Amino acid sequence: MTHHRKATTLPQAPCRNLGGATRAPARATCRGFTLLELVIVIAILGVLATVGFQFFGQGIHAARIATSSQNLRQLASANMLYASDHGVYAPADDRRGLRRWHGSRRSTGQAFDISGGFLAPYLGENGEVGRCPLLAHVSKSSSTFEEGTGGYGYNSQYIGGMPGGAFDRATGLRISRTVLNIDHPSRTVMFATTAYARRDGIQEYPFAEPPYWDFGDGPSGRRPSPTVHFRANGKALIAWADGSVSAEPMSPRSPGTNPHGGDADEHNLGWFGPDEENGYWNPRRMNP
Repeated sequence: MTHHRKATTLPQAPCRNLGGATRAPARATCRGFTLLELVIVIAILGVLATVGFQFFGQGIHAARIATSSQNLRQLASANMLYASDHGVYAPADDRRGLRRWHGSRRSTGQAFDISGGFLAPYLGENGEVGRCPLLAHVSKSSSTFEEGTGGYGYNSQYIGGMPGGAFDRATGLRISRTVLNIDHPSRTVMFATTAYARRDGIQEYPFAEPPYWDFGDGPSGRRPSPTVHFRANGKALIAWADGSVSAEPMSPRSPGTNPHGGDADEHNLGWFGPDEENGYWNPRRMNP
């Protein structure tokens, strides 16, 4: 009997013959990308990279805002603890300007020692004010007369002090407010992201100045150079007297005179909220 063996299909030879020349298999062709296809692929990769970098940058900025907001919450909490222990909020400074809420120094020509600030015992083991990571990416002035604030300023006219700037005769400390003096804690500024405009950039500044100077008889109508810094996507971060933190947009208005030649508009410095009775700075205003 004759047996017929079933034909076996052998794998096709590669596209290279013994002489080294490339040849196409019987049922397939070997070809690379065309120039048009390469251009399309490169364009798509470029778009994806651009979108990826944008999302990456947005994520970093959002993380910086979150860190700065947490620093402000810590400052507000420290000030509340200070008030619990002393019966008043931390003084903004002393009569000679040698000790402030954020640090102390032996003379006006020296740098501040952060461990000597009024709030230092309430800010953790090192007593340091957390630095705002948003401020590190803003153009800094080559000269400065303030450091150690972390990039934050205190409501010195209405919480860390009182209109008219009275000082305690015995201690030399600025007379500050009690908790009971704050009629509207959730609408009263305690701390804010701050800076001060110089001719060649900005510097740290320890006080969040209100829309108008108040010398004891109510808002004077004279504006200080603004110090609230709108560096969080065009908004300022605010710690309120109830401990909450929010991001507030700038309310356009003309800035006051800057004796150091700085441009407040150029550096996103200004105010937010109403002007009447110094707005959110004044804890006893009639129309909250």
